[in-house]
Amino acid sequence: MSNVPAATRTLRVLRYLASQADPVPIESIMRACELPRSTTYHLVNAMIDEGFVVHLPEERRYGLGVSAFEVGSGFSRQAPLQRIARRPLAQLVDRVGQSAHLAVLHGRDVLYVLEERAPGRPHLVTDVGVRLPAHLTASGRAIMASLSPSQVRALYPDRAAFTDRTGSGPQSPTALRTVLTETRRRGYAVEDGEVTPGLRSIAVPVVDHNGHPVAGIAVTYPADDPAPPADLVAHGARQVSQRLGARRA
Repeated sequence: MSNVPAATRTLRVLRYLASQADPVPIESIMRACELPRSTTYHLVNAMIDEGFVVHLPEERRYGLGVSAFEVGSGFSRQAPLQRIARRPLAQLVDRVGQSAHLAVLHGRDVLYVLEERAPGRPHLVTDVGVRLPAHLTASGRAIMASLSPSQVRALYPDRAAFTDRTGSGPQSPTALRTVLTETRRRGYAVEDGEVTPGLRSIAVPVVDHNGHPVAGIAVTYPADDPAPPADLVAHGARQVSQRLGARRA
């Protein structure tokens, strides 16, 4: 039982960091979690060692690390998210006449957990259980555009973190930042032949009750077809988000 207080404090720090839009200084963690300075440093350093927290020395701030996103994605990969999203995804497919899928972020990949195929549409590589590089997919871009810059840097710190599939798409942190900036400005993510030549995708993030992205809903369509209305894709994502407890926009 002696370890229970330490576990409680650790979870309190994680919950606080998850509620912040950007990394925070150690003093903010101390105040919000009501912890002494020495205890805070001890907990945070242990969490850094395990990958749950990332330290930005130039900014003297701390944010969530990759392990925290893997834990969050673990929930998203389970049946509750799939059951919650199944009907809105099917309704979206009926409205746009194209295939749609739900994916979650898993490290630098997206993992596809649900797919709804439209009749007569091309076969896609996004079968349930398939992984693809997040920076090349519309779903991955939609999710990452809702993360803070430091969280994206933790996933893609340098050129070595990038993989190639079709010879197009961002291959450096700077190029990825440009793509994500455009995604935020536009309000939805796009992908054009970077996963499969001749196919395009449009995606919107699904968020939880804290407003954090837990998944992406995407519609994929042939490049020769008209793009599906972005507001219909956003409506589908909003339906799933509200079922996860997100506030109504």
